[in-house]
Amino acid sequence: MKQVVVFRHACCEGAGYLGTFLAQHAIPWCEVRIDKGEPVPDSVEAYSGIVLMGGPMSVNDDLPWIPPLLQLIRQAVEKDVPLLGHCLGGQLISKALGGVVSKNPVKEIGWGQVQVADDPAARDWFGDLQVFNSFHWHGETFSVPQGATHVLSSPYCVNQAYVMGKHIGLQCHIEMTPDMVKMWTEQWKNDIATSAASPAVQSAETMLAKVSEDCDVLHAVADKVYSRWIQGLV
Repeated sequence: MKQVVVFRHACCEGAGYLGTFLAQHAIPWCEVRIDKGEPVPDSVEAYSGIVLMGGPMSVNDDLPWIPPLLQLIRQAVEKDVPLLGHCLGGQLISKALGGVVSKNPVKEIGWGQVQVADDPAARDWFGDLQVFNSFHWHGETFSVPQGATHVLSSPYCVNQAYVMGKHIGLQCHIEMTPDMVKMWTEQWKNDIATSAASPAVQSAETMLAKVSEDCDVLHAVADKVYSRWIQGLV
C-alpha cells in the first residue's frame, strides 16, 4: 500500500491519535513538516490518502506553501485520493474547493459538544452518534464547499464538519491526546487569556480536569471517522 501523507503545519500539531490509529491498522504514513520548511509535493500519485492537520495561521495568510497545497488538494479530489482535514486542514480543503474561510462569531477553545446531523451522510461517518464532546481551538470557520454535505455543528460554530464522497473536513479536533491538550494549553496560554471573554473559551484547568477520560471518549469517535476514511484509501 502507498503511504498516507500527513501535513504538519506547527510542531505541536502533529498526527496525534490518528498516528496511533494508522499504526494499529498497519497503514504506512509519512509526514511533510511545513513548519520545518519541507516542500509541498507536486503530485498525489505517491500517496493513498492526504491528511491536513491544524495550525495557528489562517488559510487567508500570504504564505508561500498555501497555493501549492491548495492545488494538491484539488488534484486529490480530481484523482479521488481521500482527504482528511482537521481544523486548519478542513479550512484548507474548503478554500481549495471554492469555499470561504472567515472569522467565527466567537473563539472556541476547549471541550464542547458537537451535534451530528440526522442524515444518511452523517450516519455513514459517525454511525448512530447524535452528539459527542469534541475539542476546539479556532477563531475562524469555513463554509461548506459546493457538492459537500454538512454533518456537524456546535452551539458556537455552525459548520463543524462536511463530507464529500471519500473526503471529510473537520473544524473540531478529534485527533487530540492528553499530551497534546497539555502542550497546547502551555504553548498558547496567551490565546486563552486574550479570549477569556468568549463564552466558548475554557481555562486550562477546565480543559485538563478530566483530560484522559475526555480523550478516551474522543478516540471512540475518531475510531468511527478514521475507520470510514481508510475505506477509501487508494
